[in-house]
Amino acid sequence: MIDWSGHRQSTPSIAVNVASAAVLLTELEDRVAAGQGFSVATLNLDHVVKMRALPDFHEAYANHSHITADGNPIVWLSRLSGHQIDLVPGSELIDPICDMAASLDAPVAFLGSTEASLAEAARVLKGRYPGLTVATCISPPMGFDATGPMADACIEQLAASGARICFLALGAPKQELFASYAAPKLPQIGFLSIGAGPDFVSGVQTRAPKIVRKLAAEWLWRLATNPARFAGRYGKCIALLPGLLRDALRARAVGNKRGQ
Repeated sequence: MIDWSGHRQSTPSIAVNVASAAVLLTELEDRVAAGQGFSVATLNLDHVVKMRALPDFHEAYANHSHITADGNPIVWLSRLSGHQIDLVPGSELIDPICDMAASLDAPVAFLGSTEASLAEAARVLKGRYPGLTVATCISPPMGFDATGPMADACIEQLAASGARICFLALGAPKQELFASYAAPKLPQIGFLSIGAGPDFVSGVQTRAPKIVRKLAAEWLWRLATNPARFAGRYGKCIALLPGLLRDALRARAVGNKRGQ
């Protein structure tokens, strides 16, 4: 199993601990039914770059109860290391979790994005899943501090809303930092970091076509449609690949020795 944190001394290791979407949904349903919270982070190469540069982000990731693979390179490298996992993108968890929430009568909340996008996403999802309750939609202002007074105000609003599941669309690292900060204060709420997920639902952003995603080329789609935003980010991710490949091969060798 790969330690995505970079093997830094005196720090917790970061590993994908969810094998598939089916496993994740079963575990989350059990927690919601029992009145227990959770925190789900969806790992991609950009997050690996950030957690190696930002100690607070690394610590926040380590505090999550569930970590899925949100990028094909994470899946491929994990499988090379001998750890069989599936791709579980955060944006693709919105629909099945809203379906689950409706069946369990568990109100959901959205935190992040814009008021207009969240309102439209809530309308669309309530139409898809009769019985779904959207308890609150919170759109923090620019400069939102995920662990400061504004975060405390959001925590109070979530507590008062009665939400049992909260979708976080703040982008990395803010959404993971907020989940780590809020989860101990709201142990009855499950937090899921989903990035631009609500904007895809509302139509504010257009996701790559299914055929592009099937070919594992969604990153090329994003780069082509917004090079100014993604060129530098993907450059840093690509630069990290040789070291990650080495880590995967080392983990496989260790696993093979233990299996002898």
